[in-house]
Amino acid sequence: MTEIKDTIMIGAGPSALAAAVYTTREDIDTTLYEKGVIGGLAAITDMVDNYPGFPDGVEGLKLADMLQKQAERFGAKIEFGEASELRVNADGTKTVLMDGEPVTAKTVLIATGSDYNKLGIPGEAELYGRGVHYCATCDGAFYRDKRLVVVGGGNSAVQEAIFLTRYTTHIDLLVRSTVKASEVLRQDLQRFVDEGKITVHLGVVPTAIIAEDGKVTHVTAKKGDEEQRYDTDGAFIFVGLKPNTQFLEGSGIELDEQKLIKTNNHLETNLPGVFASGDVRSGATMQIASAVGEGATAALSIREYIDDLHHIESAPMTTEVVAA
Repeated sequence: MTEIKDTIMIGAGPSALAAAVYTTREDIDTTLYEKGVIGGLAAITDMVDNYPGFPDGVEGLKLADMLQKQAERFGAKIEFGEASELRVNADGTKTVLMDGEPVTAKTVLIATGSDYNKLGIPGEAELYGRGVHYCATCDGAFYRDKRLVVVGGGNSAVQEAIFLTRYTTHIDLLVRSTVKASEVLRQDLQRFVDEGKITVHLGVVPTAIIAEDGKVTHVTAKKGDEEQRYDTDGAFIFVGLKPNTQFLEGSGIELDEQKLIKTNNHLETNLPGVFASGDVRSGATMQIASAVGEGATAALSIREYIDDLHHIESAPMTTEVVAA
């Protein structure tokens, strides 16, 4: 007979780990499946400076380890595996193919997060979290009175470049073609250009991020056939996010135009008993603190869903007597 778990969580980043703390404390059997690193993007972030409760900041790996240990203390089980399919069965249970093997549960939480689109140039991966960043809110404060390079020309790149001006002395904005941000953002950008805080370089393609003694010193690029060098203390890259929702194709779960999962206020998808939280969810703020909060909300919704199932299962059978 197929084992039916109470809940399975796809992903083991901060959102799922926080959810697991809540579900396991409610005696809900909980298994998390992670295809990469436990803690997700947080675990490979050098320093997290804006997570509440750590006045001096906390190393991303340490924060991920603490969240993992807390979830496991209450009984959460963490296994490694990659989801390739999700389907709802006729009896309302859900089955996920994990490394090709079916796992069935009453409820599913999808907390697979999103990955930053990468430039794929030398130095980018090696210097991640040590001079190469993808989140201005998370890491901008480390560059107070420093010079920065920002890569990208869309809404996110322009918004983040403007945000970073509160810390930096100057920003070189490297744009592959033209600035494609909204008209309002382009007007805001022009103000910072006029003030000398941002210089926009069009038609520039970064080729490498260079460091000396472990610290970023400059970015090399090409403009046409011409080699360019931009001196900098760090590089912030904003060329889009790619949500980890490829495995949901054909599942029936509603996604938005960015392939992020749509949910209601209870973080339930359009499929009953299937929930989503964190960076994979449409409308998420892409912050660790809010992802943890969403995990807690999803866990409470999972508990309510399971409680409702138990009430239905335990309801007494009634037999209608028809008079002859």
